[in-house]
Amino acid sequence: MIEQIQFQLKSVRLSGMAEHLQVRLQEAKANDLPYDTFLQNLLDDELSRRRDRLLDRRMKQARFPYLRSIDEFDFNFNPTINKRTVKELATTAFITRHENVLFIGPPGVGKTHFSVAFGIEAIQNGYSVYYRSVFDMAQDLYDDPEKTMMTKYLKPHLLILDELGMKSLPAKAAEALLEVIHRRYQQHSTIIATNRPIEDWGKILGDTAATSAVLDRFLELVNIMKITGPSYRLRNIKKGEMNIGKKELEKGSKTN
Repeated sequence: MIEQIQFQLKSVRLSGMAEHLQVRLQEAKANDLPYDTFLQNLLDDELSRRRDRLLDRRMKQARFPYLRSIDEFDFNFNPTINKRTVKELATTAFITRHENVLFIGPPGVGKTHFSVAFGIEAIQNGYSVYYRSVFDMAQDLYDDPEKTMMTKYLKPHLLILDELGMKSLPAKAAEALLEVIHRRYQQHSTIIATNRPIEDWGKILGDTAATSAVLDRFLELVNIMKITGPSYRLRNIKKGEMNIGKKELEKGSKTN
């Protein structure tokens, strides 16, 4: 009988209930639980399974380059970063308000780490996310004259565009970026991470008029984080150089 019920539950796509049915029956008998409590526990199992599947699916769809959390960031390495601001943005309340986020700073200071971490928090809070470098976005839309790819950039609650200014962009990149920003304007949120100041964007995109239009919309409701300081990725190299220098000094003192 149990096996038949489990089969029927799976046939109507209630696999969470089917998987936990045996355990919930034993729990109900052992604790003399009322029928409504038994049923509620089974429903909770099904809802939990569906939430987990949704999270897994959205994590895959996001296409993050790696997974990082806010807790994994070493704020002690760069104490100039405003931890309170980071924590506030990590609540993803800015997505509810359809605001944007702009990270500006040299390579290695945490722009991608924070972008990915905010994206993961957004998914856990029920939002959809899509991550791409600006170069890849421009190439995607350039290679797709029918613009079927455009939906992937317009639909997510949070779009993360990374590495603006890191590479030369293909022709009409400014137009592609403008269309994305324009159609997401006051509808969804966008994070842009760049190592170049705003005044250089016209040179990067190769179209001053289009860049002005992009900035006008993107910067209307934006949270700007300017990050300065040393590269976290190069910390081990610097430590190695210090150790080598220390050994050379010790060797020189012994020789003398």
